[in-house]
Amino acid sequence: MKIAVFCSANNDIVPQYSAEVEELGKWIGTSGNTLVYGGSNTGLMECLAKAANDSGAMVIGVVPQILEKGGRASDYIDVDVPCDNLSDRKDLMLAQADVAVALPGGIGTLDEIFTVAASRTIGYHQKKVILYNIRGFWDRLIDALDDLQAKGMIRGKWSDGIRVATSLDEIKQYIG
Repeated sequence: MKIAVFCSANNDIVPQYSAEVEELGKWIGTSGNTLVYGGSNTGLMECLAKAANDSGAMVIGVVPQILEKGGRASDYIDVDVPCDNLSDRKDLMLAQADVAVALPGGIGTLDEIFTVAASRTIGYHQKKVILYNIRGFWDRLIDALDDLQAKGMIRGKWSDGIRVATSLDEIKQYIG
């Protein structure tokens, strides 16, 4: 299975989440899955790629040219998929992946989550996003989604396309 992972490239947050991120990366590798991610050599992205690579996973990095030019592409990438910009990156990652997992992240991660969820909602694919709610990181987002649901702003149930997992075991169950 090809698993897209969206997450922060901010080095300042790595220590808070590194154990869970490394555990996910190791599982991707030891279970014979492939990691598809944004290709950066910083933050949770690098932590994840190293753990996956060290555990035997094929690592596909979808790397915007601006990162390549700035020397910010990871050395743990087995397959480098260059792209022009962040929109291309999302499209290429979605095309490569069977499912997406969202680790802690910021604006870019939110953009990726909602691009996958919105395109699923209107029928482009049936891929799910799993919010890995490490230490309650996504609690406020979940509350916001519940609020939008209660106000009738979401067709169907948001949880049909976005699942919430609080452990690696739950992620494994969702991925099947």
